[in-house]
Amino acid sequence: MAESLTIARPYAEAAFKLALEQNALPSWSDALSRLAVVAGTDVAHDLIGNPQLSSTQVAAVVADAAGQLAAEQKNFVQVLADNERLSVLPEISALFDELRNGHEGVLDAQIDSAYPLDERQVADIVATLKQKYGKQVKATVHVDADLIGGVSIRIGDEVIDASVRGKLAQMAGALKL
Repeated sequence: MAESLTIARPYAEAAFKLALEQNALPSWSDALSRLAVVAGTDVAHDLIGNPQLSSTQVAAVVADAAGQLAAEQKNFVQVLADNERLSVLPEISALFDELRNGHEGVLDAQIDSAYPLDERQVADIVATLKQKYGKQVKATVHVDADLIGGVSIRIGDEVIDASVRGKLAQMAGALKL
């Protein structure tokens, strides 16, 4: 994983710089996200590692499968294919989004909830996080029944655990004194 990130970082930075110059951050973010999904499929893994296909053929298939791409984005896919780096597209996409969020002053929040949250509940959590951090917050919500109740929020390396499972773990730790 660390090696993939090391390989992906210069490509993500180059794509970010190009997207910033073109004032096309949303378009690049969307394209890289679609390319990451394509590159993560079993079919793409078979294509990427196939010695009978040229890098141009593999790049064309991956680009076509990702849908509508700008010329610069297709060229980026070709560069990745030429350098045998298509397999790190998921990492490139994630790093690009981190760079974009940093540039735009947005925090990514991963909210895990024991039960599905309605829009108002998510909006309340986002508003609280926005007030705490003083930045815009982009939330992604996942349901995790193992939490028993409550929510667990991850922003970067920080975790805010307000779940029943987390509270029980704290109690168990305190009782083992």
